[in-house]
Amino acid sequence: MTLGQIAGLIAALAVVALVALCAVPLIKFGGVLDQLRTAVKDLDDSTVPILEELKGTVTATNEEISRIGLVTSDVHTVSEHVTEVSGRANELSKVFTETVGTPMVKVAGFAHGVRKATAAGRAGKLRKSVRNSR
Repeated sequence: MTLGQIAGLIAALAVVALVALCAVPLIKFGGVLDQLRTAVKDLDDSTVPILEELKGTVTATNEEISRIGLVTSDVHTVSEHVTEVSGRANELSKVFTETVGTPMVKVAGFAHGVRKATAAGRAGKLRKSVRNSR
């Protein structure tokens, strides 16, 4: 063998050794990629049911929110009606006071005066005061 052939053989052995050394990490990297692919598949398999359940939850929540909107609008309507009834009751109270209350106070005052005068008359005070005034 010539010196060039020996050098070529050494170079070929070096390339084979280098390929063998590079093949080991590449094989391990392939295993890591397989595990990664399996993990992503498992994640996908477990995520789909969770997303379906989440979709159902969001739908139910939206329905409840729309019901709450209806309830709040009903409460607002009832509140407006209560305010209107309260205002009308206030007006009715004022009308009652003006039409019935004031005359009743006057009648009560008159009745009290008559009662007092009658009681004083029975005691003789009224007669004495009438005699003294003449």
